[in-house]
Amino acid sequence: MRLEDLGQERGERNEPPSISTSLDDIEAAIIERVEMEKKQSHGALEDELRTYSERLSSLDFEGKFAAIRHAAPACVGEFKAEVAKGLDDLHSLRDNFREAHNERDEFRRTHNLSRSARVQGRASTLLKIAILVCIFVFETILNGQFLAVGNESGLLGGIALAFSFALVNITCALILALFGVVQLNHRSLLRKLIGFVSLAFYIAVALGLNLALAHYRDVSAILAENPGRLVMERMRHIPLQLDDVNSWVFLAIGTLFSLIAFIDGLFLSDPYPGFAATQKRLEERRAAYSRGRRALIDRLSDIRDDYRDEMEELNRDLSVRRGEHDAILTNRARFIQLFAEHQNQLERTATLLLSTYREANKAARSTKPPKRFSAPYKLQRIPVVASMAGEWRGEELRDRILATQDVLTEQVGAIHREFENAVDRYRQLDELVPEQRASDVAPSA
Repeated sequence: MRLEDLGQERGERNEPPSISTSLDDIEAAIIERVEMEKKQSHGALEDELRTYSERLSSLDFEGKFAAIRHAAPACVGEFKAEVAKGLDDLHSLRDNFREAHNERDEFRRTHNLSRSARVQGRASTLLKIAILVCIFVFETILNGQFLAVGNESGLLGGIALAFSFALVNITCALILALFGVVQLNHRSLLRKLIGFVSLAFYIAVALGLNLALAHYRDVSAILAENPGRLVMERMRHIPLQLDDVNSWVFLAIGTLFSLIAFIDGLFLSDPYPGFAATQKRLEERRAAYSRGRRALIDRLSDIRDDYRDEMEELNRDLSVRRGEHDAILTNRARFIQLFAEHQNQLERTATLLLSTYREANKAARSTKPPKRFSAPYKLQRIPVVASMAGEWRGEELRDRILATQDVLTEQVGAIHREFENAVDRYRQLDELVPEQRASDVAPSA
């Protein structure tokens, strides 16, 4: 600003006059420059204070407190509604289970049964089926070799014929055992009669079929034409006369395989007709009830954990907001203090600049300097007023946050209690079928 040069030039001209009471152009320029800097700094301060005010308002503690007061009990209410919905679903499953349970008990009373039904497990059923398949394959291959003798198609033709005989032999034995002979165990006399007829029919079919197959082997061995007709004639006239000892072996093997399939069929299910099916329905509905209860408990557990995590997140959010609130107030106070120091610095700068100009002016003057040259410069400070919107007193905010966190903790505990109560209510449904514990044991062999 060339203050010394300007002060000396104006001093040589004895300007400003000794009686001057107002600032000259140079002094006014100095003050204007300082005032402009002060206004710019104040504008920056106002922008920062506005930003701090917006950040404080965005914290919205009051709204957050109100939302938590309403949301926390609502979570418990929603949890209770989910429990009630689960109870409705479980009641339906339990009613189905109870009906099957009563049906099984009524079946036992009606048919005077004191034991549990023999329901085959998956592994046992697969084993019995595997035995039947092995018998079928073994009989087909073994009989095919016997029947290949004298067969025009050789081994392939013998196996094809043996396949047909084995299929009929084993299928008839299995069907008669599963649905016919088991009727012997029924209390009804008519059903027992059906069982006796089925047993007699099985014996006739097993012996007749395998005896016919043995005669077929005899006939095919002598390369006779139209062996089927010859077999029928021999079955009518000489059914027990076989020409080859291998045919007797053929008869024994076929009968043995039929008997094995027959016995296997008898043990595929409970010996009393209908008992296994009744027991199986009971076990399926009991398993459905158990799965449904576990699924409901798992769902409630997931909901409980979700609500707990939500409450904990709200708790953490309050702590974070409180820390941000304190940080905003601290930074705002520091910024206001910096502006106050900046105004002091501006006053000292203005005093220094005026002093430089005036001292050069006084040194070059021949007249007395104006009296105001000796008066110190006082900067008119701008008062800073910070908005109180969103601002809380430290103790009041702490107390409100602690009270709200207590509400959150209480609601988390309430949800845990509701979960335990719900699990107890689900388990109490078992007591509605009191005989379940004693009678629904694993079936005995």
